[in-house]
Amino acid sequence: MESSIETVRFILREITHADVDGFFELDVDPEVHRYVGNKPVTSKQQIVDVINLLRQQYKDHGIGRWAIIDKKTNEFIGWSGLKFMTEMTNNHRYYYDLGYRLRRKYWGLGIATETSLRFLEYAFEKLNANEVYAMANIDNIASNKVLKKVGLTFIETFDVEGVLHNWYKIDKAEFNLPSR
Repeated sequence: MESSIETVRFILREITHADVDGFFELDVDPEVHRYVGNKPVTSKQQIVDVINLLRQQYKDHGIGRWAIIDKKTNEFIGWSGLKFMTEMTNNHRYYYDLGYRLRRKYWGLGIATETSLRFLEYAFEKLNANEVYAMANIDNIASNKVLKKVGLTFIETFDVEGVLHNWYKIDKAEFNLPSR
């Protein structure tokens, strides 16, 4: 596994304990959690626990959600990336899931699109994945737009604990990397 990859504006790298403050700012915001079914965190220890889980995913599966770091300011923007899913989701297991979460002040700036494209490229070129999946709450218009924009195809709507989500997929053969 590489320790970092880049886009035009960002460094994408493993999340470390040095990211606790930025990660806390992300996960304490109730608006960030509006469509993801989680409750905002209340302590930095919760973030430390999450980071420990992420770091274990890196060891177990060679990939996980990575920090988005602004090249100009070195600021923690949020996270993006691939998670190897071992638990059953919508009748699927053992697949790469594309996801992202950004601090609210960075919404609407094309960051999720830019980083998602880079991670799709990474999935197909470096991980040799045949397909990548993603899901979004049906009411999360912005996230649904991002997934379509980066080339994922809507497959179906399904229920996650009483909340409807859209299920998306992209195959290696369908992925066309836009010029960078």
